[in-house]
Amino acid sequence: MTPEPLLAVPAVPVLPVVVVEDAADAVPLARALVAGGLRAVEVTLRTPAALDAIRAVAAEVPRCLVGAGTVVSARAAADAVAAGARFLVSPGWTGGLLDAMEASGVPYLPGVSTASEVMALLERGVREMKFFPAGAAGGAAYLAALAGPLPQARFCPTGGVSAVSAREYLALPNVGCVGGTWVAPPAALAAGDWRRVESLAREAAALGGPPGGAAVSAGATCR
Repeated sequence: MTPEPLLAVPAVPVLPVVVVEDAADAVPLARALVAGGLRAVEVTLRTPAALDAIRAVAAEVPRCLVGAGTVVSARAAADAVAAGARFLVSPGWTGGLLDAMEASGVPYLPGVSTASEVMALLERGVREMKFFPAGAAGGAAYLAALAGPLPQARFCPTGGVSAVSAREYLALPNVGCVGGTWVAPPAALAAGDWRRVESLAREAAALGGPPGGAAVSAGATCR
């Protein structure tokens, strides 16, 4: 089973990256994001509530493409897919982790921060990657430099990306979308301020897609 590309049309320029402390927040959060125009969310596997949050969104908000972030082991990949994750994102990669993500049957974004890591993934046929930590690893200028020698690679930069810097990343030909924590800030989640989340999502959606017209696809499934 070959997964479809994750960074594909229809365009969603910003992929919200969230840390869910209480699984009960997951459904209203996802609904607020969708109402604001963002139809995907990356739930990081950083809390005990993460898998239950993924499970709830997958079951109750079908319009939202829910994925798992901070996938750092084969077991985490398997657990996330079993919970309903429709894509996987890792901060980095190893041979074993890449094998597990390839075997999962869902789209995935292994993390890279150097040209050598990008080249190693390209050798294995992987063309879509997470650039992390984007701000600390060189930002938009670094990705722009990679576009010349490695034009076949496409990225979702995450880490230190803001509503302001997102525009710079999205202007690059090798960027499919950006990952953003600012869309669902912890304070808004703690307060249950879903109107705030919806407003931030609407502002993020208005940033528009990247030049190539590609971004996270709300229809990504397995072939």
